[in-house]
Amino acid sequence: MGNGRGVTTLCGVARYWVCQRERRATMPTVKYRTVHPNLIPRRTKLEVPGWAGQPDPRADGSHEYPWHCIPFSEAARAGIELCYPYEEELRVTIEDGEVCFAGPFGEPILPDARTPPFRKFGRQYYTFQILLDLKPEPGWAVKVETHPRFYSDTTGTVPIAVPAMLRHWWPMMFFMVFKSPGAGQTHIFRPGEPFMQVTIVPEDEKIELQPMPMEEAAEREMQSRRIYASRATLSADTKWVSDNDIVFDGTYRRIFGAAKSGKRE
Repeated sequence: MGNGRGVTTLCGVARYWVCQRERRATMPTVKYRTVHPNLIPRRTKLEVPGWAGQPDPRADGSHEYPWHCIPFSEAARAGIELCYPYEEELRVTIEDGEVCFAGPFGEPILPDARTPPFRKFGRQYYTFQILLDLKPEPGWAVKVETHPRFYSDTTGTVPIAVPAMLRHWWPMMFFMVFKSPGAGQTHIFRPGEPFMQVTIVPEDEKIELQPMPMEEAAEREMQSRRIYASRATLSADTKWVSDNDIVFDGTYRRIFGAAKSGKRE
């Protein structure tokens, strides 16, 4: 009886997710134009081994890593990452309350380019002359974000990009703003390492917030209770305890897989 109910819940939630996905607009094509030959945008990668963790299985005694989490992994892979294009690393610190840059640089690659391509922006921020053009289709915009590796970093060295949204008609990202490091910290821009992420979002998405109608709220509550009641079935053979004694299971992962499978069908 329990197994049947779990399968029914799994299929029902999967069908709901498929319907929701089908309502979304197709993601547009993004064209790019870059001044620096090494600054090539790419879809964000979960680096394993790397910033997303080690290739430890979801098993008792393993350490928990970002890639183990499906919602985090989806959020990361939904973006476009930019990797530092220069051959030498640059370090950003705060000395006597002022932003300082340290790193060797040669001649500018263009007459109007800066060397180094960083400037103070007050005491709390600094800028990076990026000289990159990202052009989404009309109706879409480029949203600048901090790279997701920031959330797994324990060293305080990951640059913190300040959010911004640029409309499709803006022809060049001349510079990007970053938050200055905290006291005793150093932001490091390393060759080939991602330093920021962008996502493509609707330009004029006017979200209206409203209380959920009673019938819809009851339906969502029923879905929630069915998942909770069927969790043992849905997560069968997926439960594990990390080296930090945190209990995980594959309930969300199983439903996620069913939803993707239903979408393909």
